[in-house]
Order: sequence, then C-alpha cells, then structure tokens
Amino acid sequence: MKASELHDKTPDQLRDELVNLKKESFNLRFQQATGQLENPARLKTVKRDVARVHTVLNQKAAAAAAE
Repeated sequence: MKASELHDKTPDQLRDELVNLKKESFNLRFQQATGQLENPARLKTVKRDVARVHTVLNQKAAAAAAE
C-alpha cells in the first residue's frame, strides 16, 4: 500500500483500514506461533502499512488543527 493511496482516503476510511490491518497482523502472529505461517515477509509489510496509516492520520489531524 502506498502513502499516496492513503492520502486520498477520509479519516474514517483510514481508521477502518487500520482495524483491518491490525486484525491481519494478529492473524499472522497467531499463524507464526502455531507454525502455519507461509509468508513471513508479510508480517513486515503489514507492520509498515499500519505505521503508514498512523502517519497519514496524524498528518490529516495536524492539517485540520492548523486550519
């Protein structure tokens, strides 16, 4: 997921995306603990996507506060 895609979304859509990513992260960690994880690199990408969503949400909040 690219940051440019996230900038086009509303804060509500970003929060929904964040919930979905956190659920996916939980499921991946659960699979890793039970030895069923097929793609370990996916953990890293989901973690980074969560950070991107947080960053864009903070940027939008700062822009709204500045107005």
